[in-house]
Amino acid sequence: MQTVIRASYCFVNLLFLVNIGLKIEIMDMEVKETKSDNAVTYEAPTEFSRSEIFLQLVSIIEQRQLTANFQPIISMSTGDITAYEGLIRGPSNSSLHSPFSLFKAASQFGLLLEVERLCHQLTLEAFVQLKLAGKLFLNVSPECLLDTNFKNGETLDFMRLLGLEPHRVVIELTENQPTYDYSLLREAVRHYRSLGLEIAIDDLGEGFSSLRLWFELNPEYVKVDQHFVQNINQDPVKLQFVRSIQQIAENSNSAIIAEGIETRAEFMIIRDLGILLGQGYYIARPNINPVAIVSADAANCLQQNGITVYPWKNTIMHKNTSAMKLLIPTSPVTPEANNEEVYRIFDVSPTLESLPVVDQATPVGIISRSRLIDAFARPYWRELYSKKSCTVFMDPSPLVVDKNISLQELSSAIVAAGNGFIITDQGRYAGIGTAHDLMRAITQLQITAARYANPLTLLPGNVPIDEHIERLLEGRISFCACYCDLDAFKPFNDLYGYRKGDEIIRVTGNLLSRMCDSERDFIGHIGGDDFIVLFQSSDWELRCHEILNNFSHEIEHFFKPVHRGQKGYFAIDRTGKQVFHPLVTLSIGAVLVPPGTYNSHHEISSLASIAKSQAKNKSGNSLFIERRNKLYTVGYSQPG
Repeated sequence: MQTVIRASYCFVNLLFLVNIGLKIEIMDMEVKETKSDNAVTYEAPTEFSRSEIFLQLVSIIEQRQLTANFQPIISMSTGDITAYEGLIRGPSNSSLHSPFSLFKAASQFGLLLEVERLCHQLTLEAFVQLKLAGKLFLNVSPECLLDTNFKNGETLDFMRLLGLEPHRVVIELTENQPTYDYSLLREAVRHYRSLGLEIAIDDLGEGFSSLRLWFELNPEYVKVDQHFVQNINQDPVKLQFVRSIQQIAENSNSAIIAEGIETRAEFMIIRDLGILLGQGYYIARPNINPVAIVSADAANCLQQNGITVYPWKNTIMHKNTSAMKLLIPTSPVTPEANNEEVYRIFDVSPTLESLPVVDQATPVGIISRSRLIDAFARPYWRELYSKKSCTVFMDPSPLVVDKNISLQELSSAIVAAGNGFIITDQGRYAGIGTAHDLMRAITQLQITAARYANPLTLLPGNVPIDEHIERLLEGRISFCACYCDLDAFKPFNDLYGYRKGDEIIRVTGNLLSRMCDSERDFIGHIGGDDFIVLFQSSDWELRCHEILNNFSHEIEHFFKPVHRGQKGYFAIDRTGKQVFHPLVTLSIGAVLVPPGTYNSHHEISSLASIAKSQAKNKSGNSLFIERRNKLYTVGYSQPG
């Protein structure tokens, strides 16, 4: 079947365009190769006359000068190729080689549907001729989906002519502009499903209304835009986005396809997230003659036992937590109110520490409970001042902050502001806050944040540690949990000061991070001078030895020469006696965790703590390994 453009139509358009003599800029970018799942696009800042572009486009349509490429879509659990996406390229020697240029020109000349129909025909033909296995993902725009010819079975008839069963074709909706008539799309999708075809939504997260399309059409497949896949191993926000999409998919019976996978690290994260299907250069590139099996690297990754370490982002303080959290909607008084009225307000509101004075929605001052009560307690002051304006006892320069100010900024400003402050909304009075509530809120934020990240080393805290252990247990992954603790650390702190102690803790955290595989080994800071490392690296024991050896060298400069020479120092203990303390050393208690042996992070933490205690029983830097029923202790000499 071939699309034919009427000669009269072409001739009239051509004459019109030549007479106008306008120019069309096909590309406005530097010459470069752009990698994507949909094209290898060569972009050049070349201008062509509209007549030249039109003639090229007509020639492409009439002579069917498009080429179909195919890129595999694989099962992320088995590595089997389950489908291919059909991708179109224009003539290699043409300015319309890239799909972007081709469809842009077709749209400007009103030939978009003609070009798209040709793309469908050539893709279907090539798919059948190559005898490719699995399903074919056929890119279809909503405009084409709703087109009368498409809907009346033009493409379906062509499929039957080729001997291709409808259940092997997935209509992949590509969104180029906002879609508003969802009722028509729903009707069209129901129609095509009744014929045996399946539906996929392309580029979730990139388009104008892809989330709405997901809800309205309930597709069998949803493709996550490559923007959210690329560097997902380094970006916790992208990771959370894809995790959320995966959860929605599980509840809506849709299969997620992660497209744009270009690196091993991205591939491993996508696999561990439980994403069903994957596509991208790391798996296989688009080709006229596509591969029948995945790349060797991808196949090896699928066979690898273990899980990847999720990207970590420190969240020590919630910067978006604002003064609105502290707002107390208190009715203010005006400057005309007298002190007796203010006194009665304080009397009936025993928890009210301050009262704002507001003139026509603008804060002008604040009255402290203690100041007014103290004044009224003096002889004759109540009689003298009760009928006078409340501005007598008002602080005329209170701290006034906008409701959107962060708690961190507010805490800095509150130091010189006394107990109370006024909160405004775009300059208008909104309510008050107290320093007590501010300190309590910040303390709670710090406590909560410390559960997720340690503020000293910025390493993951207890919550991420427990979550990673649970991932290892649920995945039935063999790993080694190592509890790392500094010995004789308190005497060092007492003698050298807490700042030097903090530096040693930071050095220890950095050392552990350097000695571990960032993709496979998880480092967490439990608190104080306690760390935990969850090794998946098979050479974990060698890494522990290197950590202990390097620790001795890296902390040498923290001690005075005389202390290094005598391998310790004298300090007063809790009983007031002069006691000799050794230099700070590192103890590591290691627990091997075979798959299916334990059920929760609580068990792992308990066993690791016991192993750490055993390591601390030996002087110097030491490693104690518990291999289920076999116990091993390795000792190291102290530094110096």
